Order: sequence, then structure tokens, then C-alpha cells
Amino acid sequence: MHVLITGGSSGIGAATALAYARTGADVTITYNQGEERAAEVVKRIEEAGVRGAAVHLDLEDHATIAPAVARAGAIDTVDALVANAVRWGNIQPGSMAFEDVPAAEWSAAMHANVVGNALLVQEVLPGMRRRRWGRIVLVSSGIGEEGVPGPGPYGTAKMALHGMARALAWEAGRDGILVNVAVAGLTVTGVRPFPQDVLDRLAARTPSRRLSTADDMAALIVFLGSAANHNLTGEIIRDGSNAGRSAHAI
Repeated sequence: MHVLITGGSSGIGAATALAYARTGADVTITYNQGEERAAEVVKRIEEAGVRGAAVHLDLEDHATIAPAVARAGAIDTVDALVANAVRWGNIQPGSMAFEDVPAAEWSAAMHANVVGNALLVQEVLPGMRRRRWGRIVLVSSGIGEEGVPGPGPYGTAKMALHGMARALAWEAGRDGILVNVAVAGLTVTGVRPFPQDVLDRLAARTPSRRLSTADDMAALIVFLGSAANHNLTGEIIRDGSNAGRSAHAI
């Protein structure tokens, strides 16, 4: 099995790459600016005894998408796609009123996070259809469902992935392709650190009384994007950090 994971140089993407490698899958990750981090992830993938590779992809530059998928396909057929890469945007929670968000920020969020991911899926679908098997996991965020003051474009773009998955599930299911969304809450990755008192307060609002780690999300993604998932498709699966609607507590 060969998996393509976008945004695989750090955080949830890197954890997912390593989790797949431990199952025996070959893994290609993409990176935008983190080439050195990506090389380190590839090294760790190969230490698991499987093939690893890293290719450049920038969701904001659509011209990079097809070449990245082609390079991954030259290594092996892409059996599973994990669309994890994201354009975060420049608006922090609570930093800007909705009416002050510039049109350019809305356009950039949709251009990268919605159109970019749609083009990415378009590149892998034909091969999956020919083989009549495939798994696609779109990684979303609890910010889209819960809402938080400020980053409206980011949350809106993430919610668009839910609609994309629903449409794809109906269209591609007859060809053996299962499509789902994995929704991350506030996940402890170290990529965007929060003060410990904030993390403790948010954890207290979840049923398990802890926030998910990148490895927790990776386990969910690997299940959805593997042969272990027999017929679960068109679903929106949330990790435990979402259950307490914790974004409001930041």
C-alpha cells in the first residue's frame, strides 16, 4: 500500500506518516517550506523498513499539485490520500471583527484550502477508479463546526471539505473508493503551542479530560484510510478534543 500525505513534515501529518509506516505502508509526504523537517520524517519512515519520499507541494500554488502527485505516482500507485496540508491564514482568534476581514483573505483561504484540495483529489481519483479501490481522508478542524471569533475564512474553508467528502462518497463509492473527514479539535502537536493553563482548562471540558495528541489523530486517520475500513464513507469523524466544544474556552 502506498499513501500520499500532504503537509507531512510536522504535526498531525508527520505522526500519520509514521503511523502508516508502522503498518507496513510506503509513504510519500509533501512539504511546502519544511524541506529539512520532511527529510527527517522520511528518514524515520524508512527506519520502519518501508519506502519513504518527500515532494514539494503548495496548495496556494495550484501549478505544484499535479507534478507532486505525478512524482508520488512514479514511486508507486497512490492507494490512499490524506489531505492534511492547510493554509492557516493570518487572522488569530479574537484579533479582527468579521466585517474587517479583507476580501483577499477570504479568496486566499478558499483558493488554497478548498480549490487546492479539490484539484489534489482530482489528480488521484482516476488511478483509484482504474484499480477500483482507494481511500481518501480529508483533515478538518473543530474550529469550523464550533466557530471562534476571528478566523472565519479558515473555519469556512474547513467546513467546505465536509461537503466535498459527502459528494465524493456518493460519486466514488461504486468504484470502491471510501471518503471521510477526520476532524481535529485542539490537538497537542507543539506546532502552535498554548500556555499550560489554557490546555488544562480545555482538557477539563472534554469527556476524557485530556486533549488529543498528534498520535491520537494519526490512529483515526490510518483506520479511515486503510483496508481496515471496509465500508465507512461520507462520514465526519471527530476526535475526543472536539467533544467539549473547547475552542470557545480559549
